[in-house]
Amino acid sequence: MTDFAFTKMHGLGNDFIVIDNTSQSVTLSSEQIRQLSNRYTGVGFDQLLIVNSPSIPDAEFDYQIFNADGEEVEHCGNGARCFARFVVDKGLTTNRSIKVNTQSGLLTLDLQDNGEVTVRMGLIEFRPERIPFIAKDESLYYELMVDGQSIRVGSASIGNPHVLLKVNDIETAEVQRLGALIESHERFPNRVNVGFMQIIDRQQILLRVFERGVGETRACGTGACAAVAIGHHQGLLDKTVTVTLPGGDLRVSWPNENTSIEMTGPCSTVFEGHTRM
Repeated sequence: MTDFAFTKMHGLGNDFIVIDNTSQSVTLSSEQIRQLSNRYTGVGFDQLLIVNSPSIPDAEFDYQIFNADGEEVEHCGNGARCFARFVVDKGLTTNRSIKVNTQSGLLTLDLQDNGEVTVRMGLIEFRPERIPFIAKDESLYYELMVDGQSIRVGSASIGNPHVLLKVNDIETAEVQRLGALIESHERFPNRVNVGFMQIIDRQQILLRVFERGVGETRACGTGACAAVAIGHHQGLLDKTVTVTLPGGDLRVSWPNENTSIEMTGPCSTVFEGHTRM
């Protein structure tokens, strides 16, 4: 059995446990991660974040992300903000701009004077084969057959796959039913995160996200960025947008399609803990 320390954190209610694997050696199986994520018999979280020593020269740390179902995934924006706060608070770095290596590439995390964190999330990819999404050609809109119903969607990758539905009322959107069906849709070989967007105006949207391997969460940083990118690509949104999620607001800015999309928001530490598995 392994006895290890962890920190419980959240970004707008999207919650995590963070493990420092530079000062201890922790290896968890998918089943152990599922046990830890259980909100009744474990700690409870949407994702597990692991801080590792860097494997490439340009990074200060390697950053691993596991969903509550135990599957390792490519990217997590809210988690990245918590990661930055964690490594600074733990004295693992004194830098205010931190480069971390993930499955989807190198990220830069910038700590702001007000305690918020800006994450340079990377480039947006619309080509279906890079999402991945099974489609004949790249398009602003796709028709997706779901439970006998044709649904109009947009899709993109920000290191992880996203699909976006535009809805008239975010409160009555069928997030649970459609989210579960679309997440594992046959046209998304690696499954997909499902966003439901209500447009208030060109600079503000309301968003709910059914995350792959987790279900609906209080916030999703990559989902917010994907929604703004897809909405802007479709001509519906400006380059800087406030994204209001159930847990609160994120600010997303995308100067142009050849630059990294940026997301800014808060993060909080909840408690420190130890467990044995």
